[in-house]
Amino acid sequence: MKRILIACEFSGIVREAFRNLGYDAWSCDLLDSEDNSVYHYKCDVREIIDNGWDMMLAFPPCTYLCSSGARWWKYRKKEQMEAIEFFMFFAKANIDRVAIENPVGIISTVWRKPDQYIQPWQFGHGETKKTGLWLKNLPLLKPTNIVNEREGRIYKMSQTKDRWKNRSRTYKGIAEAMAQQWGCLL
Repeated sequence: MKRILIACEFSGIVREAFRNLGYDAWSCDLLDSEDNSVYHYKCDVREIIDNGWDMMLAFPPCTYLCSSGARWWKYRKKEQMEAIEFFMFFAKANIDRVAIENPVGIISTVWRKPDQYIQPWQFGHGETKKTGLWLKNLPLLKPTNIVNEREGRIYKMSQTKDRWKNRSRTYKGIAEAMAQQWGCLL
């Protein structure tokens, strides 16, 4: 059975979308899995990257990469360089099929533009959150359920200690589209 790594995912949303379709998908994050799944590695993804994966979907932290934080970049040069190197670690991974997700940001300048931008409203969620996908041997993701009424809920989210977690979760409709459209390529 082909194996799928969902890198930097603590929620289990993408992993479970693939598992629900019968794929051998595993998530990995420094945090525990929110759903307490046994199909989750709690470790640095660099420890398991060479474990024979056939596909990887990576969601590296965007704190020092996304344009919404650009005003702070000059104060966080070291952190930003480490974040860029971590992103590029996924881009250089020796895995046949790779998707790397991140918001609009500096990666378009230091490496290349994403292959595609997607929005939650293209996949059944009435929200806006422009997100880039850098793809290797994967087709562009096709919209599955366009929603006409749209709101910037993520942008307007209030400041709480878990704000970063809530902002980083992948929408279920996007996860299901990834599983349906990319899983079959294995």
